[in-house]
Amino acid sequence: MPVQDLHQLRHTQGYVRLATLTRLRWLAVIGQTAAVLLVNFGLDFDLPLTACAAVIAVSVWLNVALRLRFRVTQRLEPDRAAWLLAFDTAQLTVLLFLTGGMQNPFAFMLLAPVLISATALPPRMTLLLGVFASVCATALVFIHYPLPWTSDEPLLLPPLYILGIWFSILLAIAFIGVYAWLVAEEGRRLADALTATELVLAREQHLSQLDGLAAAAAHELATPLSTIAVVAKELERALGPDSPHAEDVRLLREQTQRCREILAKLAELSADTGQPFDRMKISTLIEEVIAPHRNFGVEIEVVLPPDRAAEPVGARNPALLYGLGNLVENAVDFAKSRVEVAVRWSAKQVAITIADDGPGFSTEIMDRIGEPYVTTRGVQSTSTDTDPIGLGLGFFIAKTLLERSGATLALANRARPETGAVVRVRWDRPDFERPAARLEDLAAS
Repeated sequence: MPVQDLHQLRHTQGYVRLATLTRLRWLAVIGQTAAVLLVNFGLDFDLPLTACAAVIAVSVWLNVALRLRFRVTQRLEPDRAAWLLAFDTAQLTVLLFLTGGMQNPFAFMLLAPVLISATALPPRMTLLLGVFASVCATALVFIHYPLPWTSDEPLLLPPLYILGIWFSILLAIAFIGVYAWLVAEEGRRLADALTATELVLAREQHLSQLDGLAAAAAHELATPLSTIAVVAKELERALGPDSPHAEDVRLLREQTQRCREILAKLAELSADTGQPFDRMKISTLIEEVIAPHRNFGVEIEVVLPPDRAAEPVGARNPALLYGLGNLVENAVDFAKSRVEVAVRWSAKQVAITIADDGPGFSTEIMDRIGEPYVTTRGVQSTSTDTDPIGLGLGFFIAKTLLERSGATLALANRARPETGAVVRVRWDRPDFERPAARLEDLAAS
């Protein structure tokens, strides 16, 4: 996909809906209120109830103010979302300060804002928020009101135990934050790659629709061209061979006839299905796939069965053309001098094998090729803007589109002493010969 489109996809990463943060804060307010009331009235422990209620009320006030100031669908930039999560950390820290500090069993809730940041915000914001939460946890070890308890038997926890709680919270902030960020980042990358696939497919679909425009043009131009041909013939007869305009009229009639022949060819191509170029033999499809990659100093040899009887005829599927084209492009990029595209078919299967004489697939990433952002591409490439260098999206998109057409892909390296990569694409013959799916159907799948 074009580089600017990919950058646009990533630009929106890290934008969080304000409604999400306010709902989470309402849940926190409800939980904090319930805990304070239960401890004070249910367990009959003395709490600084007024101070706790004031701290909780600040969160309520902030939610109301945000609701009145911004739209529900407002998306916050990462720095603003980080400030709101920092407020939640500070509010919880004050509440813990009033109710026992690190001795309070709810001290682990300091992890919540860091976890939310790790799943939704850039790493820099999460790191800053994690450091802030760690500072707050450290302060609560030394500065806090006593833990609410009965006055007859006060609970005194050993300093070593408090130190263990503090250390476990710091480890949890670091470990859970990193773990949540890695999982969320993997999901974001996969979502970006799938979106890139759909954009590529949409572009190829639009290109294929030019065939329909050609058919419409052929139909609409047939009548006026016939009229022009008749008028040109009458003018030529009326002017006579000695007229100074005779040569111009003759040229006009010849060019009109040429246009009619071109339209006739388009009509012949669309005679079977009503759409020009809608279906083609597999040999024609392969030639269309490899044609853009021929003049890059690498020989591309097409190997077809000697018996061309019962040759498969498939749809001119944009997804198929892009997927195979990307595999051929990769082979040309890495080949030393030669790429072989071998086509085989039977009554049940259709197979295309693309092999090059380059270095082959790296053993370290062989099992991961086809995942988004996994690449062996170097700094030199003959690729176009469909795959920014080094992103590894090209093979992922090709694999996704081909699998949606019913194909299975197998990757291997040539047997030693030969070198090079081999990609085998196989279809069940009915899958290959079925009509191309619409873009909406592919997107739904």
